[in-house]
Amino acid sequence: MLLRDGRIAAIDARLRAPRGARVVEAEGLALLPGLFDVHTHWTPNARPAALPAVANAYLDAGVTTVAAYPQPPEAYAPRRAWLAQVAAPTVFLGARVSTPLGHGADWGDQSTTRWVNSPAAARAAVRELAAYRPDFIKAFTDGWRYNNYPDNTSMDEATLAALVEEAHAHGIRVFTHTVTLARAKQAARAGVDLIAHSILDREVDEELVALMREHGTAYAPTLAVYEPVRIGDPPPADPDNRVLRQRRANFAVALANAGRLHAAGIPVVLGTDAGMTGTPHGRATQHELELLVRAGLTPLQALHAGTAAAARVLGLEDRGTIAVGKRADLVLVEGEPWRDVAAMRNVRRVFVAGEEVTGPDARRPAANAHDSLPPVRLPALLDDFERADGRTALDTLRITDNDGGNDRTWQSSLRIARGDGHGHVLSTHARFSHAERPYAAVLLPLTRGSLAPADLGAWSGITFQARGEAGTAWVEVRGQEGRRWMHAIALQPQWREYRIAWKDFQGMRPWRGEGEPPAWRGDDAVQIAFSVAGAPGSTAWFELDEVRLLEAEAAQP
Repeated sequence: MLLRDGRIAAIDARLRAPRGARVVEAEGLALLPGLFDVHTHWTPNARPAALPAVANAYLDAGVTTVAAYPQPPEAYAPRRAWLAQVAAPTVFLGARVSTPLGHGADWGDQSTTRWVNSPAAARAAVRELAAYRPDFIKAFTDGWRYNNYPDNTSMDEATLAALVEEAHAHGIRVFTHTVTLARAKQAARAGVDLIAHSILDREVDEELVALMREHGTAYAPTLAVYEPVRIGDPPPADPDNRVLRQRRANFAVALANAGRLHAAGIPVVLGTDAGMTGTPHGRATQHELELLVRAGLTPLQALHAGTAAAARVLGLEDRGTIAVGKRADLVLVEGEPWRDVAAMRNVRRVFVAGEEVTGPDARRPAANAHDSLPPVRLPALLDDFERADGRTALDTLRITDNDGGNDRTWQSSLRIARGDGHGHVLSTHARFSHAERPYAAVLLPLTRGSLAPADLGAWSGITFQARGEAGTAWVEVRGQEGRRWMHAIALQPQWREYRIAWKDFQGMRPWRGEGEPPAWRGDDAVQIAFSVAGAPGSTAWFELDEVRLLEAEAAQP
């Protein structure tokens, strides 16, 4: 095989290496197309969390193309720029659309997951998202929570059909989060390109098969995330508890339905939900091949699901098979994975567009060893709320944050006239949920998409003007990987100027309560948050103006 300019130029048993060509001897190894994973999450809550480390994990596992659900669409441009600096799989980025209080919307605001509950709202959301150039859209259509948790809301068929029609008009494919038979039929009738996750509530039937066949809908069962005991999970303390029993029942249905749909001729493709608990990046993709075999596919059919079939679902005609003219995304493994798919764990060399990225001759860029982008230096003014487009003075998109769940805090943040002739302020009103510790917050991202950290070392603290009424209030500096530092403030109904030194910020425990509060570091900030809390069911309000960084010696407690 001859590779030239990132593609397969020739395949011939009699082929001789041209003069000056680099020769890779691979006798005894198997050559395959690079693997795909059509359902991954590159999130800061996963391990590894940093983009280069995630990329390394996929390359080492022979995965050369992934579809990912990252953070908000605001992060697409900086994320794509970062990916261009490292050796990585080709990463396709998906936007997220759900229903109010639906799955994916019960914890985030609309900068992360758009909320729609009518055909008109769905069309508007797609048009707004199209400006970010998503590679596909993930629609959370199904609120069933596997009999383990209270159900979320679901998307009706008319709304989903409008979403699909509008997305396809923009050249954007639609994948769904769907886990019940009835919702799967709606998704197929709506013409979605891929049903992601397994149908878990009952056996698939001929009606669903006919609908998926008619509309060309593929299926990614993400079996790895449904295993009762997943990769890295400790042995259960009580192997017969209710949740584990339900997981076993769900998994049995998932395996059976993947096998039935494959046997019926529906394209089954490889996706994992990697980044979720028990689905490590890269390793979960290899394991999904083994689970597809457990579901009834042959090893060769499982490999097809992770290569050529997945390429077709993503609309990629240039990869997924080994043929002249195809992109040279290739993997050399030890063993015969078409006989025993577990041999895919024995990756020896990986090539992305003809460049060796894993193996004895691989030379990855220095950026692959860094956990973060270089810190960005900031101007003094973070936000004076004079822009009418929802963006800060740093040209970042303001976002909101509050407790999640079906009973979540209601929050409204609007830019309004200050009333004293001094321009505009941000006015936030909240009605707290009945959660144990309800809160509401406004976040000012310091860089686009909160991806690159900001260097606060040249400044001594922060100043802002605020007023309001709340049980408690505080300002936070939020860093990467969940690091947070806070300083409590006393709000009052009259305007007051606050000046707070960095040295007076206290480290906060991680969100999940694991680990110690972090020591202050000035090169790790991604957001400034203004938060209020109160008794469950109570209300609070606050207004904010003139958020600036302080010169050295200008801060005071």
